[in-house]
Amino acid sequence: MAKFVLWGSYCENVLEQRAPYREAHLQGLQQQKEQGLLLALGPTMDNSKVFGIYEAEDEATVRGLVEADPYWQHGIWTDYAIYEWNQVF
Repeated sequence: MAKFVLWGSYCENVLEQRAPYREAHLQGLQQQKEQGLLLALGPTMDNSKVFGIYEAEDEATVRGLVEADPYWQHGIWTDYAIYEWNQVF
């Protein structure tokens, strides 16, 4: 399986805006982690960007996971890019 890096942006006032969707978001991430798809994910310290590492068959799988997330569906994540990653270390 290939590894992919996710970089995305958060909406304005993310800490307030995410509240109604946070529980479902975290549950979904936990399921992805248990399935071995999600290796790591979290915000930058200033809460402006999100970074994640996935292991999946292809980019389309990762894109599907991101777009099914409540944060994407409700505009908490405002944009994202996925890059196939060549992990050296």
